[in-house]
Amino acid sequence: MLGSLRKGNFGFIFARPETGKTTFLASELTYMAEQLTDDAGPVLWINNEQAGSEVMLRIYQASLGIDLVTLYSDVENNVAQYQKLTKGKIKVYDSGSINKNTIEALCRRHKPSIIAIDQLDAIHGFNADRKDLQLGEIYRWARELAKEYCPVIGVCQADGSGEGVSWLSMANVADAKTAKQAHADWILGIGKKNDAGYENLRYLHLSKNKLSGDRDSDPNQRHGKREVIIEAQIGRYRDL
Repeated sequence: MLGSLRKGNFGFIFARPETGKTTFLASELTYMAEQLTDDAGPVLWINNEQAGSEVMLRIYQASLGIDLVTLYSDVENNVAQYQKLTKGKIKVYDSGSINKNTIEALCRRHKPSIIAIDQLDAIHGFNADRKDLQLGEIYRWARELAKEYCPVIGVCQADGSGEGVSWLSMANVADAKTAKQAHADWILGIGKKNDAGYENLRYLHLSKNKLSGDRDSDPNQRHGKREVIIEAQIGRYRDL
């Protein structure tokens, strides 16, 4: 749908709570890390959502494609294999209260190849009269970060209108109907049904896509919809 992500590209993933946003990041960013050359900057993962230790476990699982029992059965060798696959390129910065100045300092230090911010709405250091305007400032800043350093992937929530909805649209993004959406080059919703039997099925909808695409993309899928399987036990998503 998107093609390759490049410097200047900013987009975000959104979904209802406990849908699998962090798992999606782990699934895809570990794969991206494997593509980085030895001299490339790292994947900078800014985490202010879950406990950092839980995020690292999910990253190990996604990289190796193993469950927790297998991971803990031989931690030393599994971590060594993870380091070999990802070249130690994933840097997780974990804090419950992260300021934009801290992220900018981390970018100057690490010169990242890709930045992921989970959750983007919770970044401090912005002021506005209304919440939607404040969020607009955060998303404008993320876009500028992408222009200066590398692709930026944000994560945020879908509001209550997205509960039990398969194909989320931009109208389901929480707390802003236009302020957040306007600054993104692409927006990917992860939908989930609440019906019995659909627990592991997820629905990816690229509701916004301003990227020009390349030989890796299919123009017929520019705003595509895909059903996928979440394999939470190993931290991965896979195609049907």
